[in-house]
Amino acid sequence: MSESASVPAVELHGVGKSFPGVVANHEVDLSVRRGTIHALVGENGAGKTTLMKILYGVQKPDRGTIALNGEQLTLHSPTDAIEHAVGMVFQHFMLADNLTVLENVILGAEGLYGIRDRARAKVAEISRAYGFELDPDELVETLGVGQRQRIEILKVLYRGARIIILDEPTAVLVPQEVDALFDNLRELRAQGNTLLFISHKLDEVLAIADEITVMRRGTTVASVKPSDVTAHDLAELMVGTELPSPSTAESTVTDQVRLELTDVSLVDPVGRSLLSDINLRIHAGEVLGIAGVEGNGQTELVETVVGIRRASTGTIELESRDITGWGARDRRGAGIGYIPEDRQRHALLLDSTVWENRILGHQTREPSTRGVWLNLRGARADSARILEQYDVRTPSVDTHMLALSGGNQQKFIVGREMSGDPVVLVAAHPTRGVDVGAQAAIWDHIREARKLGLAVLLVSADLDELIGLSDSIQVILRGRLVGEFDPQTVSPQELGAAMTGAEGEAS
Repeated sequence: MSESASVPAVELHGVGKSFPGVVANHEVDLSVRRGTIHALVGENGAGKTTLMKILYGVQKPDRGTIALNGEQLTLHSPTDAIEHAVGMVFQHFMLADNLTVLENVILGAEGLYGIRDRARAKVAEISRAYGFELDPDELVETLGVGQRQRIEILKVLYRGARIIILDEPTAVLVPQEVDALFDNLRELRAQGNTLLFISHKLDEVLAIADEITVMRRGTTVASVKPSDVTAHDLAELMVGTELPSPSTAESTVTDQVRLELTDVSLVDPVGRSLLSDINLRIHAGEVLGIAGVEGNGQTELVETVVGIRRASTGTIELESRDITGWGARDRRGAGIGYIPEDRQRHALLLDSTVWENRILGHQTREPSTRGVWLNLRGARADSARILEQYDVRTPSVDTHMLALSGGNQQKFIVGREMSGDPVVLVAAHPTRGVDVGAQAAIWDHIREARKLGLAVLLVSADLDELIGLSDSIQVILRGRLVGEFDPQTVSPQELGAAMTGAEGEAS
């Protein structure tokens, strides 16, 4: 091996970063070998994303050094990082649906290869080299989530990245899409690229990584080879406990119907069908799981149930009351709790305090109000109760929500929604982007809700979670419910096939 080949692609030493009231990174050391896939795992709040944002130039460290391919650097911005061949694919895609694949790739980088023939040739060359199989002229709005992710990777490669950071890249993929992504990542590695892979899915980390670094409480605690550890070993290094299981105890399903949808359809303003003939019934003490590839109607289904969208046809009944014409506020008041799929966009005010977020959606009910007035003392006291009861780790109720880790934000949302005494809980991707500790806590709360007699509508891209928590699973494909499965007997692969329509094609 040449001397240059032995120099790490990435080397961080003594990196530290603090925010008001929070130490995000402390004395972090990380070494990533060139041409490898290096996984970074740890609890939410362990400092992984902050560390990668430092490497990508989004955040500037308070102390410590960064070296890329042996050269010590100060990165002031993502532009600096890109100039040194570092690219980052974020968990939430940043694509314009009304533009083509080609237009999305070159947007903001028009100076590299122009906007016409040279740009098209370069995009085609990269797509072909790494097996992305993307049509440059296809509109992004027509593509599935796996294809969209390949566009994001294509974007950083187009800009010359050789060190690629992927933040939770499998969070919304079905098993078949994960396999396809891993094929792409192995091809990237084979052609000399270096990949840093942040994930909470420990079995996937073990399957794809050449080396794994574990972070806990803002610092690195171990670097291990996948061949030397199990998922349980990694979980123990991360949180000090064994890997949690979503498995549910004996059935608590009763005969009492809490929520019923009959022949519900939804059409958008331009006449496109988003939901067709949805019929489902959820009983007290039942968790009904909805499985589907993102973009097949599960978001529209959830928003139709909670009242954000109005059904075009059909009826929705809550405990035998017709609520079809009710708005979201009235439905929440009648007992529908809601955990949205995107906590930062639809559930929280990040620049507001914890206690102010307690009031959201509950501003007309005790303890947030007293008569016609807001009850600030009551909201603060109940916020403190939620922090303790749901193990939300933050210095005080006056902390701004932005300072909480993703897992603590999510636990707070669960606590807030359960505090409204709901009879139905709509949980959309309740553990997306949270660590195994927060995941286990949220699973416990869903099981407790079920035990207390709530009807739970659970939408999740985590098929193990759906199988473990649900009493019944329905698959949604192109806005229709196309199959019902028994969690006791179905496998993730069978669900994945039904979600992509492969099951129907095979029969």
